[in-house]
Amino acid sequence: MHQLQRMRWGFPFSIRQFHEMSTATSAHKTLSRLMQKGIIVRVAKGICVRPKAFASMLSIEITASAEQIAKKWAQQNGYILLRQGIESAYRLGLQTQAPVRTVFWSNGASSTFSVGNDIVEVRHVAESKLRWKSRPEGELLRSFTVTPANCVKLSELKKALTRLKLSEAQSRVAIKKLKAAPLPGG
Repeated sequence: MHQLQRMRWGFPFSIRQFHEMSTATSAHKTLSRLMQKGIIVRVAKGICVRPKAFASMLSIEITASAEQIAKKWAQQNGYILLRQGIESAYRLGLQTQAPVRTVFWSNGASSTFSVGNDIVEVRHVAESKLRWKSRPEGELLRSFTVTPANCVKLSELKKALTRLKLSEAQSRVAIKKLKAAPLPGG
């Protein structure tokens, strides 16, 4: 209970972190009792949340968003989780159509997470699409999976590099890396 009280309201947590305190069976039984009392809510397999009461209407409880749950799922399983190529292309100005659904690419299993009307889809993709996960060239790489590089105008590329906040030297390095690496699917 002491560790649970230190958890933030409305944020997902993995039940695995309670395994170190006792046996897995004991931790699951204790958490199950807390779920029955409504102290915590199971939002996905192995992931729970302490629901937070809505300020103006105490009978309504807020739990984690579907995106938060997907990120906690990826973290707990050691998966990479990145926004899909259409989202990257839209953010960089290489696509004008905004994605309708929130979709992440992952090296883990495909899955869907939902909280009410909030739905997040996780799709398993090839490792080549996840290359340079936290680098600007990775964002460009994912953009080019949906908008082929040969269809991008120079002005659009300059705009994308500006949105990535890259210096001229960093831009050259990123473009050089992209030219040297084969693009996924092509």
